[in-house]
Amino acid sequence: MILMNDFNAEPDEIKQEMILAAERVIQSGWYVLGTEVESFETSWASICGTKHAIGVGNGMDAIEIALRALGIGKGDEVITTSMTAYATVLAILRSGAIPVIADINKKDALIDLESAKRCVSKKTKAVVLVHLYGQLKNMDSWIDFCRSERIYLIEDCAQAHLATIDNKMAGSFGEVGAYSFYPTKNLGALGDAGALVTNDSDLAEKITQLRNYGQKDRYHHIQQGLNSRLDEIQAALLSVRIRWLKEFTKKRQMIAKNYHDNMMCNNIHCLEKPEKKESHTYHQFVITCINRAKLEIHLKNFGVQSLIHYPVPIHLQKANSYTFRRDPKGLHNAERHAQTCISLPINPQMTISDQNKVIDSINAFKL
Repeated sequence: MILMNDFNAEPDEIKQEMILAAERVIQSGWYVLGTEVESFETSWASICGTKHAIGVGNGMDAIEIALRALGIGKGDEVITTSMTAYATVLAILRSGAIPVIADINKKDALIDLESAKRCVSKKTKAVVLVHLYGQLKNMDSWIDFCRSERIYLIEDCAQAHLATIDNKMAGSFGEVGAYSFYPTKNLGALGDAGALVTNDSDLAEKITQLRNYGQKDRYHHIQQGLNSRLDEIQAALLSVRIRWLKEFTKKRQMIAKNYHDNMMCNNIHCLEKPEKKESHTYHQFVITCINRAKLEIHLKNFGVQSLIHYPVPIHLQKANSYTFRRDPKGLHNAERHAQTCISLPINPQMTISDQNKVIDSINAFKL
């Protein structure tokens, strides 16, 4: 079976380096907010082209902390997409703010700017822009929109590690960028982990306090914070894996090119190719099919695993205690995409033979 993620197939060198990194932390006797976290934060800020990176417990906390650090809370509205992990909206709710849901574009499943404009109200304080599947697009337009409306731009970069436009990295365009390092992410820890990046030193200080109970100094709490600290072992492991990220990203982009160039089946539709390959880091390679259930069975019979990201759009989740305000023209594109999208394997351990098997299985599919 060709897997969506195949950690066992990673090079032994990575595994040995991670074992040594974990042993280093154990021998140090310091397990929370120490030199390993500081070292990773310095490296990640440098890679993202920002002045600051602050490690936190996970990607959802990162978004909540970003909102709270910007003073966004009860009664404020935050525009985002319905085509994202539930954590994006849950973070908005946990901050006390109200999610407002915009529709997506058909061609790439990213939040539609015109739809977002229709969602603006006097209560709007920010946009959480999700770089879905690893795509970074139209950032100048989003920056202009947020400036014109005098609202904050928060980037949800959970799927967009190393995605760039004109050498500018995801997370460095808005006030703050939120990253997840969940194990399946392009840069993943061996458990939950996250980070925030920003060029605003005052904002970085607030974030640093919020992640650690709101402390400015030990036992001196100047705001009500969270317990959301990137621990030393995960930071050490990430510092190992970060050295492989560029190579693995290039591999994902090569696999995507192979897929785009050779999938010939008329019964599926690939999302739009990026104008420049570096702007899409392919956390997922997503296609759409009007008979997805049949395609899932077909792929499984060919020995190809698939997943759906995401089958139920945010605004239709049963956990919602009330109906979110949304684009007055509806969320038809998001609902349609959720019914037809399917993700194919694109992990960097795939061989050419694996890739060709996926391509052959798609090309052999008949509705």
